[in-house]
Amino acid sequence: MKHLKYVVAGVALLAGMATAAQAGTLDDVKARGKLLCGVTTGLAGFGAPNDKGEWAGLDIDLCKGIAAAVFGDATKVEYKPLSAEQRFTALTSGEVDVLARNSTWTLKRDTELKMDFVTVNYYDGQGFMVHKDTGVKSALELKGATVCVQEGTTTEKNMGDFDKANGLGFEPVKFKENDQARAAYDEGRCDAYTTDASGLAGERTALKDPANNIILPEIISKEPLGPVVRHGDNQWGDVVRWTHYATLVAEEKGITQANLGEVIAANGADNASADPETQRMLGITGNLGEGMGLTITWAQDVIKAVGNYGEIFDRNIGPKTNIGLERGLNALWNKGGLQYAPPFN
Repeated sequence: MKHLKYVVAGVALLAGMATAAQAGTLDDVKARGKLLCGVTTGLAGFGAPNDKGEWAGLDIDLCKGIAAAVFGDATKVEYKPLSAEQRFTALTSGEVDVLARNSTWTLKRDTELKMDFVTVNYYDGQGFMVHKDTGVKSALELKGATVCVQEGTTTEKNMGDFDKANGLGFEPVKFKENDQARAAYDEGRCDAYTTDASGLAGERTALKDPANNIILPEIISKEPLGPVVRHGDNQWGDVVRWTHYATLVAEEKGITQANLGEVIAANGADNASADPETQRMLGITGNLGEGMGLTITWAQDVIKAVGNYGEIFDRNIGPKTNIGLERGLNALWNKGGLQYAPPFN
């Protein structure tokens, strides 16, 4: 998820010439008639083709939400699968308008790579997975273990730090891409496999015997994952950021895809008992979309297209899916989590 080593030089060379030419991303997207969304090459639950061959996942719903905010039509998206090595160069060069590809927000990416991480749509942390029949219950039991990992990533660095701190003597088995690391682990070439915990849950579904694999309890890093835009295009950053926030506030207010019409009807402009923030967000009063170059009803279009954040989470990675993740840190702020949207005001 966190490839840094091989992209710095290329991105740095492209950053200067790209910023001025592509500052008006929203205008470019509108003129093109579709959003170019950079996505993973395939991670179940976050971004991968489903059994109908259609892209689906938490990050894919963010792409759809942005398209709905801009066009009122969630289908106006072209998905561009990008490897970890390709992703930042593709964004900087203008090949894509936004990355929605479970990328970790780090200082180096923010500064040296000239990326803007505009929000966090999934709070994660790095973990380890082992075959259940090994009997291992804790990462601290992995003394001298071979560990499959994607090379040149912060995942590899985090693993090294954890190894050093605990004197475990890991033997890293490195691969260029994460799916290669997963396949090698599945073939028994490593004792353990490490990447973000959500990635482990998604990758587990692709193993030959998912039930014989467990994710160990230790979380060894902070991995705030979120959408990325080019540095210096604040208007476009606002569009992406507030698209995610609209889904959070919709969940706070109990607004869903199914009841959106009822909520609009119940919060009319002449209703003295209506909720003012709901009115503002849905464009019933005021015009919060104007400052971003969007329509009055942009947030209605987002909710209509993908629902609120809770619906997005449950549909793609929640406890009732084969990914099976609990909300945890990704619960709303008023339910013990970190997902928090500033006021719609």
